[in-house]
Amino acid sequence: MPGGRLTQQERQQIALGLADGLAYAEIARRLDRPTSTVTREVMRNGGPTAYRADLAHRATEQRAHRRKQTAPRDPKAPPLAYGRDPEAVREYEEAFTTLLMAQGLPKMMARVLTCLFTTDAGSLTAAELVQRLQVSPASISKAMSFLESQGLIRRERDERRRERYAVDNDVWFQAMMASARSSYDLAKTARQGVAILGADTPAAVRLENIARFVVFVGESIERAAEQARDILYAEPPGTAPEDDNSER
Repeated sequence: MPGGRLTQQERQQIALGLADGLAYAEIARRLDRPTSTVTREVMRNGGPTAYRADLAHRATEQRAHRRKQTAPRDPKAPPLAYGRDPEAVREYEEAFTTLLMAQGLPKMMARVLTCLFTTDAGSLTAAELVQRLQVSPASISKAMSFLESQGLIRRERDERRRERYAVDNDVWFQAMMASARSSYDLAKTARQGVAILGADTPAAVRLENIARFVVFVGESIERAAEQARDILYAEPPGTAPEDDNSER
């Protein structure tokens, strides 16, 4: 399997594959590259509808040049926790961000969420996010409002009364429950159309089928999420705190 950066010829093949409507996995197979490499390349350079091989190649060269011009790491700066490799961490964060974008999350929201996921504390202040991501406070504020509306983060205050943004271990549980609730909203709206269009009309039948489908899926998601949380997040035997009377 070839390694290293994509060549200009490979980028042209990616562009041709996208034009032919091929899936990322198929394009990657033809290039003998990991699917994640193709996904990251496309999402980083305009997405499947705006990807251009020449612009993508030029942008990559410019990014590489900027990295060379970046000042070396401050020797006084503390090393990453647990002896982590800074470059490996950066590449992983980029790959995770690309994956979230491929699943429909806007770029800034994906970057913020990845940053929170990969932070040991699981929470950061707005100022810390601005510093880590090198973006404006307004961008962070907008991203946080979106993520909070989706149930992906929560706000809290630390001992210094600073507002922090946090992700919990059950973040995906909360997100799935929010998705189920949105399904019920869709069903409710669809059934309003049934009453307006007439119950026996083809349009009303279609809307009723939509309502039944999304309600069924929403209920299934809720059940599965609750079962998964109960099983996967249960404390292992022997980890429960002892009673006050346990020590004598």
